[in-house]
Amino acid sequence: MPTDEDTAPIAPAGVDTDKPSAARIYDWYLGGTHNWAVDREFGKRAVQLWPGMKAMAQQNRAFMNRVVETALDAGIRQFIDLGSGVPTVGNIHEIIRRRLPDEGSATDVYVDYEPVAAAHSTVILEKDDATGWAAIVQRDLRDPDGVLDDEATRDLIDFDEPVCLLLIAVMHFIGPHDDPDKITATYRSRLAPGSWLAISHASIDDAPADETTAGVRRMIDTYRSTSNPMWLRDRAEFVPWFGDWNLLEPGITRLPHWRPDREPTEEELEASSFGWGGVAENRS
Repeated sequence: MPTDEDTAPIAPAGVDTDKPSAARIYDWYLGGTHNWAVDREFGKRAVQLWPGMKAMAQQNRAFMNRVVETALDAGIRQFIDLGSGVPTVGNIHEIIRRRLPDEGSATDVYVDYEPVAAAHSTVILEKDDATGWAAIVQRDLRDPDGVLDDEATRDLIDFDEPVCLLLIAVMHFIGPHDDPDKITATYRSRLAPGSWLAISHASIDDAPADETTAGVRRMIDTYRSTSNPMWLRDRAEFVPWFGDWNLLEPGITRLPHWRPDREPTEEELEASSFGWGGVAENRS
């Protein structure tokens, strides 16, 4: 039987596979193969602290998929995924290709500041023959103007037309010292009427005061020792990031309850207590 090492991809040039990467750890949570032993070991430790970690990651991916499909149904044809990590296991360019018969009728820009994520993304997009309408921009999402004015972004995105901007499971890596309110406000100010903003975030407000919640706190503390520390925020801190844009139904909710396409499992419902998600539209 093949081992994890047998199925791991060849490392792109310059990628360090001796240090864990948040992007590749998340890929492992999702069941992907773009990860190495060091990433899996970190992920396994996190799961030991909170067994619901994989379910939470999968909820975020499913939430993102439903947002993208709903945006496509609404006629939006431009997507920017901030903090995209490794674009594998059901990511945006795959959804576009599946839903739209005309290649290039929609565009997709992935954004991640980690060289390892950018390197893997380049390989994946080239392998998927998607480089004509999808790109990776190696920028820090904390620099909105740098991201939006990047040449690759400008090549694929027309900012006079609606854009679906996604911040999925990434804002909890943005600390209070980074001024997340200003970051999100700047992105909103650059997007045309009809644009959508989708955000999900880790949280423990309203979560049960039990060992599970304590495990989540310990898991968050584990990330504090990495280059990608995490912050938990409550719903009141999350809401202002949508500004005066109109929240789409059902508003800010637990991830499995945003326009579900199936009944969530018991494990998914338990994990859902530890995150919020929502989508808003610019109707100005």
